[in-house]
Order: sequence, then structure tokens, then C-alpha cells
Amino acid sequence: MKPRFLAIVNPAAGGGRCGRLADAALNRVREAGVELEIARTGSAGEATSLSRAAYERGIRNFLAVGGDGTAYEILNGIFPQSLTDGRVALGLLPLGTGNSFLKDFSSRGVEHTIDALKHQSRRACDVIRLSHTDGDIYFLNLVSLGFPADVGALTNRRFKRLGELGYILGVFTQLARLEHLAFPHRLDEAGEWDFRPCLFLSFSNSKFTGGKMMIAPNADPTDGKIEYVRWGPIGRAGLIATLPRLFTGTHIKHPLASRAAARRVELDLGGPVNALVDGEILRLNCRSLEILPAALDVYA
Repeated sequence: MKPRFLAIVNPAAGGGRCGRLADAALNRVREAGVELEIARTGSAGEATSLSRAAYERGIRNFLAVGGDGTAYEILNGIFPQSLTDGRVALGLLPLGTGNSFLKDFSSRGVEHTIDALKHQSRRACDVIRLSHTDGDIYFLNLVSLGFPADVGALTNRRFKRLGELGYILGVFTQLARLEHLAFPHRLDEAGEWDFRPCLFLSFSNSKFTGGKMMIAPNADPTDGKIEYVRWGPIGRAGLIATLPRLFTGTHIKHPLASRAAARRVELDLGGPVNALVDGEILRLNCRSLEILPAALDVYA
């Protein structure tokens, strides 16, 4: 007998694309023999409260219908209780903007997920816990500090209504005010603290972000490691010339780039900073990141 799922739909994902396509996609899931209960969100954060309430009444299988932000909200409704009170499985129907995490397993998107649900194909995947001064959050994809997070915050404030064009405007506006900041950190408690200024730091569980950018080409969501990528100070002209390499993953071969794999990262930021977390921009005083190996089953 196949398990019952709660499908949480974010109609606003993908600029409303999810709202237009969700019913047809969910009908195909039902035709694959999957029993569904459906809930639709109407505001930011509602997927978290919906998944938390469903978990408390015994639901253990969830379907995120939207983008990376929808999956992120669901994850934070079912963790940390699922670490001790009953394992959870998550399917991803990628109808949002980014849909980055699923790309580690397939480029087929919705087709891949429907096949995985039909055949009950599950993979144990890692989750990263980020501890900050006000609590913990959980994510599947990545957290970035520095330039990508500042671009995201600026775009949300001034250009979000313009969609992809707004993001491009955000990049070039932030480029005009380019600065390199230090985000003091150390890996696995054994190394020395790194106080060097940088363009950005990323701590990844999967390869992709923003749908197409391959920030961490060596990341593997099943290896029990956080993939760390640092890009040192670079001038405006150098950054413009190198930006295309973010889409191929070859940026980590740049002389100013470095990478490592870690199980834990400590941070001492001295106050809140912009943090890009699975497509969401948060203002956080980050304290540490820790990998939770094989903490979640993903239909993939």
C-alpha cells in the first residue's frame, strides 16, 4: 500500500506559474497511484505551520509543490522533531523559480519526481542545521553570505516585481557598491579562524542554486559533508568577467577561489548579516552549521 502524502502548494511560486500548473501536475501524481491530501498556502511561512501541524497528526510523507523556498518552509515545519519522533520523506514537484535541489539527481524535473513517486524510489539525503542567535533553521541546498545574499536583499527591496530582470538589476546595482567583508569562521573546530575579507562564502549541501548556478560543483547531498566555497576579494571588472563561470562550476578553479568539505562550521559574525538560505533572504547572526547525515528521505 502506497503512503498518503500531504501536498503543500505555493500558488505564488515562480511568479504565479505554480498556481497555473499545480492542478494538472497533481492529477498526474494521483494517476500514478499516489493518495494525496492538498493544502495551498496564502502567505510566507504558512507551509511551515501546515507541515508542522500535519506531522503532529501523523503525516510522514510530504510533497513540496513550488520552488526551493516551499521545500525550505516544509523542512522547518518537520525538523527537528523528525530526528527523534518519526522519519519523514519529501517529494519535490518543481514548479517554482529556482528548483535547485532536484537538479542534483535529474534534469527532468516534474517527470522525474512523478516516476520516483510511482516506483517509491527514495534516497537518504543530508540536511544542514544552521544555528543562529535566535534559534535553528534547516535547509537542503545552501546558505551564502556576502555578495549573493546582498544582491538578493537589494532585489527584494527594489526590483522583485521585475522578475529575472530585477535580479540582473540587483547584481549590477550591488556591483556599483561592491565591498569585501570578513565573515570570521573556521571548519571542523580544528583549523584556524579565517578573518580574511571575501566576495562571498557558501556552505552547500547540493551543487546548484538559483536553478542554474553551480556554486558548489563538488557538493553531494548524500556524502555527510558541507561543501565550503570561498571567493576572495575581486575587482568589478574581474567579477563581471568571471560571473559566467558560476553557471559551469569552473569558478572554483579561479586563483581567488577555494573549497573544502567539513562536517561543522563555526562563525563569529558579531551581529546579523544578510544570508541567502535556499532562495530566501534572512537577516541572521549565524553561529554554526552542522551536517545531519541521511536525515531525510527524498523521492528522487
